[in-house]
Amino acid sequence: MSGQSLLVPGELSPHRSVPGAIRRPEYVGKPAPAPYTGPEVQDSDTIERMRIAGRIAARAMEEAAKHIAPGVTTDELDRVAHEYMCDHGAYPSTLGYRGFPKSLCASINEVICHGIPDSTVLRDGDIVNLDVTAYIHGVHGDNNATYLCGDVDEESRLLVERTRESLNRAIKAVKPGRQINIIGRVIESYAKRFGYGVVRDFTGHGINSSFHSGLIVPHYDSPHHTTVIQPGMTFTIEPMLTLGTHEYDMWDDGWTVVTKDRKRTAQFEHTLVVTDGGAEILTLP
Repeated sequence: MSGQSLLVPGELSPHRSVPGAIRRPEYVGKPAPAPYTGPEVQDSDTIERMRIAGRIAARAMEEAAKHIAPGVTTDELDRVAHEYMCDHGAYPSTLGYRGFPKSLCASINEVICHGIPDSTVLRDGDIVNLDVTAYIHGVHGDNNATYLCGDVDEESRLLVERTRESLNRAIKAVKPGRQINIIGRVIESYAKRFGYGVVRDFTGHGINSSFHSGLIVPHYDSPHHTTVIQPGMTFTIEPMLTLGTHEYDMWDDGWTVVTKDRKRTAQFEHTLVVTDGGAEILTLP
């Protein structure tokens, strides 16, 4: 694995503004969102609006990813995604969510999730996860992917490739009538082939008009998560695999989650709607 030095927090840029005409989620300016009390199964109108939100989120992430290169800051990636979402009438869902200060999460190397974009400069050999969520027409679309920066070592490249494959396999396992823990069973059994850790404390989630509805989608084989999958349910699957332990530490910022052994980690995510025959990905560009 790459022998690069561990990450340290950088400097934050000023708050990015959002045009006043763009509708804000209800939680902006509040310490926490209102609890979601609606159904996990969505009607056709909500799903269609989520397709729009998901497409914008996917394209914003794609635009930001084009700028990944040695010497670029994670703040610059945030700027690109922020401007793309605003230009397309969407609010960056993470901006102001429980006080998160930026418009995407940028998680490098040992950062499992929720890295805050700042003055950190990408280095040759880094792996970089971008997590982008867009809010438009009253609903959210959430996706993330891990990208290679420059010349990345083989162990890290394989981790990224296999994490993507674990998500693909999990999506194929989604069928009405199955319990939601089939998703984690598929991911964990695949990850174990390679000796990877599977992060347990950060999960997939229900998503709709609420960023996080309360539905939990574990990525490990959990006997306790027995919710039956139904057509029309909308949720994310977002496995986080590690080269070592699944245990973690959190930085003092209250957001940045790093592997306890500081080994590298990768993640991929899509927002899905359950169909009669399986699942449709809503976050395709």
